[in-house]
Amino acid sequence: MLIAADKFKGSLTAVQVAERVTAGLRRVVPDLAIEALPVADGGEGTVAAAVAAGFERREVVVTGPLGHEVRAAFAVRAGAAVVEMAEASGLQRLPAGVLAPLTASSYGSGELLRAALDAGARTIVFGVGGSATTDGGAGMLAALGARFLDEAGEPVPPGGGGLAGLARADLSGLDPRLSSVDLVLAGDVGNPLTGPTGAAAVYGPQKGASPGDVDRLDRALARFAEVLEAEAGPRAAEYAAAPGAGAAGGVGYGALLLGARFRPGIEVMLDVLGFASAVERATLVITGEGSLDAQTLHGKAPAGVAAAARAAGKEVVAVCGRLALPAEALLRAGIARAYPLTSVEPDLSRCIAEAGPLLERVAMHLAEAHLT
Repeated sequence: MLIAADKFKGSLTAVQVAERVTAGLRRVVPDLAIEALPVADGGEGTVAAAVAAGFERREVVVTGPLGHEVRAAFAVRAGAAVVEMAEASGLQRLPAGVLAPLTASSYGSGELLRAALDAGARTIVFGVGGSATTDGGAGMLAALGARFLDEAGEPVPPGGGGLAGLARADLSGLDPRLSSVDLVLAGDVGNPLTGPTGAAAVYGPQKGASPGDVDRLDRALARFAEVLEAEAGPRAAEYAAAPGAGAAGGVGYGALLLGARFRPGIEVMLDVLGFASAVERATLVITGEGSLDAQTLHGKAPAGVAAAARAAGKEVVAVCGRLALPAEALLRAGIARAYPLTSVEPDLSRCIAEAGPLLERVAMHLAEAHLT
């Protein structure tokens, strides 16, 4: 069996999901051969998935979204690095109950990228998702040597709100090592930087932005792109409209300016984690995440795993906390059947609180249905 599941957000990490599923399967078939390959789609848990696959975990102290120091991790192996934006600039890095849609900065994400360069990385997978920021990647670029100045020649304040006063951008100080690294932007959203489907409009409210904040941030990001077009030429405008530019509050735009290539996060991570060789060894693939719903079908980890496994001719089943997809939608995605925690415990609050033991029970039912 190959277990290639994502986290159950708020309950279990991807590694813990694999451990619990393994325990449940082996209660039914004690000598079952099982391979665990925890997966992620570029958001939270991406570094942990890389470490579980054999990458070395490195920790550095970087700047959190509100300017405080945080200890963040990235992963390295054989000249490749996996950097997770959420480690430095994610919502989980904000103090409890605090949201800062106008002032949160991606500066620490740039520091993480610089740490990966310092570690000798020639390829960097930059996973974006779960960000607290809507600054277009300005903070990240500043950490890598760019300067963003107001009319008086002073640095603009951190965060997306500060970009409203941007008068000039200077990219001449960007770290020269960036020109020789293969930077892969790994994300699961294809939004542009601005407009009704842009970073502020679609994701700003999740980060605490009021309708007025959303309008202010969208105008500030448009100003950012306009100033960068004057500095970097027409390509800056092209990047602003490109799929993925709006990822992680516009950090995708900043990464594209650095020469990154955008790829769906789960596809990138499956390559990095060695999924192709693992799936060849499997007879059944078990994937999953906390909620199997309509969003799953749009670039989330279980859909990516199912597509890759189906291409290899392998059957796929899924485990999840809750199931909000009909059987026909699962089949179209390549998932033969799903086993939700709610099938053994209808109370959602208990499913969240007791996810580990419940998942073991669900895995036993899966084993009884498919392995005996």
